Amino acid sequence: MSRRSAAYEELATSFLHGKFAPLILLFGEERYFVDRLQALVLEHAVAPHERDFNLDILYGRDTDAAAALATCASYPMMAERRLVVIRDFDEMDGNERFKAYAEQPNPSAVVLLVGGEKVNLSKHPYRAIAEHGVVGQFKRLYDREIPHWLAQDVAERGLEIRPDAVRMLAEYVGTNLQNAATEIDKLVAFVGERTTIEADDVVQASGQTREFNVFELQKSVSERRYPDAMRIAERLLQQASNGRGEALMIVAVLTSFFSKLWILTACQGKRLSEKAMTSKIGVPPYFLKEYLNSLRRFDQSAIASAFTALVAADYELKGGSSRDERLILGLLIRRLTRPDPVPALAA
Repeated sequence: MSRRSAAYEELATSFLHGKFAPLILLFGEERYFVDRLQALVLEHAVAPHERDFNLDILYGRDTDAAAALATCASYPMMAERRLVVIRDFDEMDGNERFKAYAEQPNPSAVVLLVGGEKVNLSKHPYRAIAEHGVVGQFKRLYDREIPHWLAQDVAERGLEIRPDAVRMLAEYVGTNLQNAATEIDKLVAFVGERTTIEADDVVQASGQTREFNVFELQKSVSERRYPDAMRIAERLLQQASNGRGEALMIVAVLTSFFSKLWILTACQGKRLSEKAMTSKIGVPPYFLKEYLNSLRRFDQSAIASAFTALVAADYELKGGSSRDERLILGLLIRRLTRPDPVPALAA
């Protein structure tokens, strides 16, 4: 299966319509897709009133292969099929014995194997499972793929989201799809009966305001306006229920911003078209000018210095320092907005 959302959609559509292969393997780095598909199988493979006798959930680390295979070979009781879910399948001792099962699976059962981030599809039992069953492998999406995924997820909920709102939401959630889904849930509840999500909705649903939000902070940093950036950062931390979590979110948004600038420096060196550049960084075409303007203030050396500062702040906020998050964030913003690089202070 492809790592893109089309693979997820293909499987999700099949599961929603009650179409299941006898043997299914799900694994990959993007656990959001794995978890969502697993939930769909649990919801639709066996009716609620049939689950007492026809649903088994096993864990590879706690179950030996012989017992698991015996469960998979069992037939349903007063139902069309039985469902066997084996989580942490890659941690099961003797799971290579599933090679024979993959070649002749129980036609009256749906066996869902859930693996970790990586499995070797060239070796058994995974090779046999891939040859005879259905495999869904999911890698993490790239930054540039997130806006499309967000717009698609919103559309599946029967709503429309404006391009500027998509861009803001993408900057806010980064590449964490679980966080993205949670934010979309909040947005759906926030807009109520309205059918279109606007940029202001993204700001207000996150608990921020038009003047004091992480996107205005990013703009202030991009224009090297230190006083404005500090004023916004201070207000965000004051309003946050979890100051350290808010500071980490700000660092993530700023890291995404400078990552796009870094990609654009390479694009300019290759003399790519504006259309190609917008595709590379994953923003609508009319936002490209904003990023190109920022490149006038941040050359490659300044961007490299920004990454150094961002990594240091992330490390400190995640326990590498005892300093208060306000001080950490203040020092970071000072380093990012000063014309000349400012060396990191010792912890």
